[in-house]
Amino acid sequence: MRDYDELISFLGEWGPFQRLIFFLLSASIVPNGFNGMSAVFLAGAPEHRCRLPPGANLSREWLNASIPRELQGGREGPSRCRRYRLESLANFSALGLQPGRDVDLSQLEQEKCLDGWEYSRELYLSTIVTEWNLVCEDDWKTPLTTSLFFVGVLIGSFISGQLSDRFGRKNILFATMAVQTGFSFVQIFSTSWEMFTVLFLIVGMGQISNYVVAFILGTEILGKSVRIIFSTLGVCIFFAIGYMLLPLFAYFIRDWRMLLLALTVPGVLCIPLWWIIPESPRWLISQGRFKEAEIIIRKAAKTNGIVAPAMLFDSTEMQDMKLQQQQQQKAYILDLFRTRNIAVITVMSLLLWMLTSIGYFGLSLNTPNLHGNAYINCFLSAIIEVPAYVIAWLLLRTLPRRYSISGTLFLGGGVILFIQLVPTDFHILSVFLVMLGKFGITSAFSMLYVYTSELYPTIVRNMAVGATSMSSRVGSIIAPYFVYLGAYDRFLPYILMGSLTVLIGILTLFLPESYGNPLPETFDQMLRVKGFRNRQRTNHVRSSKEIEDSKTQITPL
Repeated sequence: MRDYDELISFLGEWGPFQRLIFFLLSASIVPNGFNGMSAVFLAGAPEHRCRLPPGANLSREWLNASIPRELQGGREGPSRCRRYRLESLANFSALGLQPGRDVDLSQLEQEKCLDGWEYSRELYLSTIVTEWNLVCEDDWKTPLTTSLFFVGVLIGSFISGQLSDRFGRKNILFATMAVQTGFSFVQIFSTSWEMFTVLFLIVGMGQISNYVVAFILGTEILGKSVRIIFSTLGVCIFFAIGYMLLPLFAYFIRDWRMLLLALTVPGVLCIPLWWIIPESPRWLISQGRFKEAEIIIRKAAKTNGIVAPAMLFDSTEMQDMKLQQQQQQKAYILDLFRTRNIAVITVMSLLLWMLTSIGYFGLSLNTPNLHGNAYINCFLSAIIEVPAYVIAWLLLRTLPRRYSISGTLFLGGGVILFIQLVPTDFHILSVFLVMLGKFGITSAFSMLYVYTSELYPTIVRNMAVGATSMSSRVGSIIAPYFVYLGAYDRFLPYILMGSLTVLIGILTLFLPESYGNPLPETFDQMLRVKGFRNRQRTNHVRSSKEIEDSKTQITPL
């Protein structure tokens, strides 16, 4: 029986049909890039201080001295959450006393910001922070907003594959596009932080589901050689393009509601793609819908200017395919822990994915806190991903997996740890080290799919990639709180992220090396963790074709 790739080989690899699908599906990923990081500007926290009531009877001197001074990130500035007790200041002002000369300010009683806050409008006209005063006692709501978005991403990544398996790739692709775009639009009319956050969670579900299904659809429609480029460079670079567009939108649109409206427009522009992007013929065949699959394949042949064979499927072949589907062996999640060796590989892989995800999203979400222009820093954080993906692709083709991933993690974690040693005045050097760290962690992150898929046997390969991918979502949920720690010590997030990244880089060296080995088909063929006793067996070096076939996917999420 012929496999699907053999069946469609007459179409060629890079005809007009394949080019159209490649670029349209890649373009559909662009909105995921800016929606995934939109919290950087939607939830931006500008400089703020306590507001004084309009009727405060204070002299100019006491107005200027009404806010205590405190250290913030190693520099002295006005307090963000406290002011001197207003009643005392009014009495001193009425008596004609001068602050600092007649009154020792350090001895004055302080109080909370009872009349609200004044926000700097230098960076943002408004954000959800200024809209609902998510500062001081309520500043915990800001990282929670971002974390709940990633909770939506976790839920979406769990259900998207099952939904697309049940209802089809194309239907779920456009349904999740509608969820992402529609609920982003509804967010504009949020009347409370709670309403905004619940809607943001739903947007997160649509965002990752759209990404995952577009990825699956592309890998199933395109041929082997094009599939590798699509899943490595196509998807990732178009995600980075969307990420780069975010600071551009945010720079010119500094009101959070209008920014959200602008971010929904590209999703609306994707509607015409419904009539261009076909359903996956591979999925249709798996459902026994051979006629529909044949219509799509013949249309593709017509687009490529190729005459299709008179008969694509014969009755014997269709029966064989149905029989093969019925006989497929089922796998269970506990199979990932069935032996000591596979359990150790699974636990180490889960940690690898989670800690790498913390580093990637922590650095991405922390860009507004870097010295300099927040919009430029966010753009640099996005554009550095392009060379990171290219380097990852080259490393996968030429070097062992363990050393490639471990080396880029050492690079990313090491330079982040060095940030605390940079003198305060060397701002450009600090930003450069952050971007270099982001480069290393992004490269490592983008290689994990390939490496994980090569470690596990066929029966549990998809389950293993799904489980470790969900572990990375847990890391993205935790990452905003690493950024939040910067309010207490600006170096603390870098110390924690750098240390964890270096640690997981060391642990990666104990995982088996999959490069140059055939993909395992059974549990007995799995490679063993370094340090475990390994029975003697001959490892056959894969042919170049088998090596290429193993490089099936690569993603930044």
